[in-house]
Amino acid sequence: MMKNIVIAAAILLALSSCSKKEMAIKNSADTATTSTYTENTSDIVNPERGFFQYAEIHSSNYIPLSQSLLAGYRNSQSITGATYTVSCSLIFVEYVLDSFVTTPISANFLSKFDQDCATARAAGVKLIPRFMYTNTTHTGTCPSQSVCPPYGDATKAVILNHISQLAPHLQANEDVIAVMQLGFIGVYGENYYTDNFGDASANGQGKLLDQNWQDRIDVLKAMLAAVPVDRMVQVRIPQLKERYVYGIQANVNSAAMTDAEAFTETDKARIGFHNDCFLSSTDDAGTYFDYGNSSSPAVDAVTALRNYEAYDTKYTAVGGETCTDAYTPKNECEPTGIAKSEFAEFHYSFLNAVYDLDLNNNWVSGGCMDSIKQKLGYRFVIKKAKLPAMASVNGKLSVNININNEGYASPFNPRPVQLLLRNQTTGKVSTMTFTTDIRKWYTGAINLQQTLTIPLDAIAGTYDVLLNMPDNATTLNTNPNYSIQLANNKTWEPTTGYNKLQGSITLK
Repeated sequence: MMKNIVIAAAILLALSSCSKKEMAIKNSADTATTSTYTENTSDIVNPERGFFQYAEIHSSNYIPLSQSLLAGYRNSQSITGATYTVSCSLIFVEYVLDSFVTTPISANFLSKFDQDCATARAAGVKLIPRFMYTNTTHTGTCPSQSVCPPYGDATKAVILNHISQLAPHLQANEDVIAVMQLGFIGVYGENYYTDNFGDASANGQGKLLDQNWQDRIDVLKAMLAAVPVDRMVQVRIPQLKERYVYGIQANVNSAAMTDAEAFTETDKARIGFHNDCFLSSTDDAGTYFDYGNSSSPAVDAVTALRNYEAYDTKYTAVGGETCTDAYTPKNECEPTGIAKSEFAEFHYSFLNAVYDLDLNNNWVSGGCMDSIKQKLGYRFVIKKAKLPAMASVNGKLSVNININNEGYASPFNPRPVQLLLRNQTTGKVSTMTFTTDIRKWYTGAINLQQTLTIPLDAIAGTYDVLLNMPDNATTLNTNPNYSIQLANNKTWEPTTGYNKLQGSITLK
């Protein structure tokens, strides 16, 4: 009888153990919920991406930026002569220093620049500033005929002094500067038609000499030093970056950046590109051209420089504008042209909304404008989120969120990625930060699978779960205009800038 009792006890123990194991598995499955989401197919007005609006300010007649005008750009706007509308979070500003070509910048101008930045901050937009001395040209009997010297830009000494004057103002207003453009040199600040840095046009020497390159490198170095280290400076031609990084003798086949070098705050990682004649010709009006040096001639280099820029732009800020419709049909929508593939290959984040309208309008009639508007820069679409339904106070939270970046590029400025718990009773928000660099959320799939520590300020209760991607600056990180919105339906909270995930979590 004792033997039978022992056997029965063993069986009971085995059944009990099996039951506990099964219950543990069942509980684990019950407390994890997987949600799927639908895409919002509209163009999202997200920070630091998309079509930009244009402003022009002359120091000789300074008309400050208008807050109501800038704020209005965030809403759908018609453009005179355009067959499309745009909503913009970026404003490109040409600051024409026409009254300071030979003198220091006045304190009054610097104060007004600060005020423009404050206006942008209040309007919920960011600026792409470019400083220059002239944005007009004149004709004559010179070889170029339509653009003749003197061009009207300043000397290197004047430029370096101006950059040193601007530096503290650029740093103080970093939060609303999306990216800087090198500017200063030449007409429009495009570093080409210039009186003081080597005239590579048919009007001058037809190439750039070693000293010309060194002078340009010195200006770029000063600009990189003037701008905070987590902001980039865009240059007009890729060869300037090659020769800045590798020296004046560097050839056009120099190595582009690698993933390991990207976003490291080195000069190499901070030099991006603006192409002011996108899809205008095989070399985009001299963008992809070898301008030589003292010991080598100027020659065609389209293939090498396009390859260099295609690789390098994965990690840098890229934007610009179209300038002519003469390159038809190559500049049109696929399958006739290469517009969408060109945007993707060179990782474009922004483009001028108001120029060149002939080409931009062709993308409307060709059927690819809506896609271009959606995909400039980043476009984050959440596909699936697996979250626990229950967790312990002061415990851990394992999450798995699947996102696709369907845009042409990743964000080029740093910002945190946060999982928020918002108490459904009190409204208090507890914050957990993912270990990730959003600048490396390249085109394609992103898998946020991490175990996060629940903050000590989270008490027992039921919580909404939200994804937050705010601006990195403390001045902007609670302003929803500067937070990233997922391209999904029923997720965005416009009053908070949070993306609400489906389901809730109960802390016990």
